[in-house]
Amino acid sequence: MAKIVLDLHDIFNKGLIINTELNRVVAEAIQKKIALVEIIPGKGSGQLKKHVLKFLDQKEIKKLYHRIEKDDKNFGRIFIHFKF
Repeated sequence: MAKIVLDLHDIFNKGLIINTELNRVVAEAIQKKIALVEIIPGKGSGQLKKHVLKFLDQKEIKKLYHRIEKDDKNFGRIFIHFKF
């Protein structure tokens, strides 16, 4: 299964760029009909993960994907599942 991976480690302190990248991977997954996106906010303090989850909870974004999954084995990883 193909998936897109977005590692946010390099841009963790650049809020606008983070949102731009999150929008980009969601749009790319939809365009290419890729059913899984893996986002790696890292473990850290948890603030970046909260930022990503808040972004994904926006009404206009939430309607684009099927579900999200927080990796129970790795706190620093989030999966976005799409249905096509």
